[in-house]
Amino acid sequence: MQNPMTLARARHAILLSLACAVGGLVAMPARAAFPDKPIKLVVPFAPGGGTDLVARTMAITMGQELGQPVIIDNKPGAGTIIGTDAVAKSAPDGYTMVMATVAHVVNPSIQPKLPYNHDKAFSPVMLVGISPNVLVVRADSPLKSVKDLIDAARANPGKLSFASQGAGTSAHLAGELFKNLTKTQLTHIPYRGAGPAITDLLGGQVDVMFATAAAVGSFVESGKLRALAVTTATRSAAHSLAKVPTIAESGVPGYVADSWYGLYAPAGTPADAIARLNAAAKKAVQTDAFRKRVESEGLVINGGSPQDFDRYAKGEEARWRKVVKENNITAE
Repeated sequence: MQNPMTLARARHAILLSLACAVGGLVAMPARAAFPDKPIKLVVPFAPGGGTDLVARTMAITMGQELGQPVIIDNKPGAGTIIGTDAVAKSAPDGYTMVMATVAHVVNPSIQPKLPYNHDKAFSPVMLVGISPNVLVVRADSPLKSVKDLIDAARANPGKLSFASQGAGTSAHLAGELFKNLTKTQLTHIPYRGAGPAITDLLGGQVDVMFATAAAVGSFVESGKLRALAVTTATRSAAHSLAKVPTIAESGVPGYVADSWYGLYAPAGTPADAIARLNAAAKKAVQTDAFRKRVESEGLVINGGSPQDFDRYAKGEEARWRKVVKENNITAE
């Protein structure tokens, strides 16, 4: 039989332990539900372009869905690398994302050294959508067709220039692929976003531009720019581009160069935060306001899972790596 004093001491120790445990639980602050502060969405281009438009249109509904504002932070430069690097080095807590484009998967092929580990620095959130690039000229340009551009470029090697929203972007690649397949020499002029590139195109500082449909759709509709062709395999369903031929059917067989937008967070972002961001992004792209704003300019909305986006992006990276190698495309 145990000593009564020993039993009393044991009971006291147990009660003390329980009291400490309960006290610790009471003292431990409860983890706040995500999100409990504003979320930053980095756009690696200057304001005014297609990527900026898509991000700002989505941000409104995403903020409403998440209960916290989604703030756009434009960080242009270095073919999207400056803004992308800022996100790669951000805390993986769900409060920072980047609106990526095809440049995200092309940069590893054309940049000799990136400031981040492309394969390990990001967690996919959602593929927003896919759209054509558009070959455009200003309204008073003497170039009326793709054939006109090819003829002029061959007659004046290196004299004609094409603008893009940055080195390594889908528009840059679209132009380089065009040069290669048509055996022409066009001088690439990269900008820090579609906005300033369009300004110079309208002002006559550059001759033509390969741009996302979202960036130039309104200018085509208003008659300020003339669309010569789209870069997709088939014609666009967008009202403003429905009658615009593809580059392939305009005398450059085999030509295809899509554009896309997708959301990434830093690697290591908690799965529950990724799920919340994905759900909010899906809600945003399904709104009438978003559909009206982007589908009229050629964007085919996706809105799948993070895993869907990851598979798509890896396929794009492999496809463009082959194109870059075969056509000797560089970041210049």
